[in-house]
Amino acid sequence: MTQTPHSPDSAPVADCVLCGEPTEHPASTRGATYCPVCEWQEAQRSACSG
Repeated sequence: MTQTPHSPDSAPVADCVLCGEPTEHPASTRGATYCPVCEWQEAQRSACSG
Protein backbone atom coordinates (compact mmCIF):
# COMPACT_ATOMS: atom_id res chain seq x y z
CA MET A 1 0.00 0.00 0.00
CA THR A 2 1.33 3.40 -0.88
CA GLN A 3 1.12 6.30 1.48
CA THR A 4 0.10 9.71 0.28
CA PRO A 5 2.26 12.51 1.61
CA HIS A 6 0.52 14.90 3.97
CA SER A 7 1.25 18.58 3.97
CA PRO A 8 2.97 19.83 7.13
CA ASP A 9 0.00 21.99 8.10
CA SER A 10 -2.51 19.12 7.94
CA ALA A 11 -3.66 17.45 11.15
CA PRO A 12 -1.88 14.20 12.06
CA VAL A 13 -3.82 11.05 11.24
CA ALA A 14 -4.48 8.07 13.49
CA ASP A 15 -2.76 4.76 12.83
CA CYS A 16 -4.76 1.59 12.19
CA VAL A 17 -5.03 -0.52 15.34
CA LEU A 18 -4.55 -3.73 13.34
CA CYS A 19 -1.77 -3.05 10.83
CA GLY A 20 -0.35 0.35 11.82
CA GLU A 21 -1.00 2.00 8.45
CA PRO A 22 -2.29 5.60 8.43
CA THR A 23 -6.08 5.91 8.43
CA GLU A 24 -8.41 8.54 7.03
CA HIS A 25 -9.30 9.63 10.58
CA PRO A 26 -7.63 12.44 12.53
CA ALA A 27 -5.41 11.42 15.44
CA SER A 28 -7.94 12.98 17.83
CA THR A 29 -10.55 10.34 16.90
CA ARG A 30 -11.60 8.29 19.92
CA GLY A 31 -11.87 4.52 19.83
CA ALA A 32 -10.39 1.97 17.46
CA THR A 33 -9.42 3.34 14.07
CA TYR A 34 -8.89 1.20 10.99
CA CYS A 35 -7.26 1.86 7.63
CA PRO A 36 -9.61 1.38 4.65
CA VAL A 37 -8.37 -2.18 4.02
CA CYS A 38 -8.75 -3.36 7.63
CA GLU A 39 -12.09 -1.53 7.94
CA TRP A 40 -13.39 -3.48 4.92
CA GLN A 41 -12.03 -6.79 6.28
CA GLU A 42 -13.58 -6.14 9.70
CA ALA A 43 -16.94 -5.40 8.05
CA GLN A 44 -16.71 -8.70 6.16
CA ARG A 45 -15.99 -10.59 9.39
CA SER A 46 -18.93 -8.95 11.14
CA ALA A 47 -21.30 -9.65 8.25
CA CYS A 48 -20.42 -13.35 8.18
CA SER A 49 -20.52 -13.95 11.93
CA GLY A 50 -24.34 -14.19 11.84
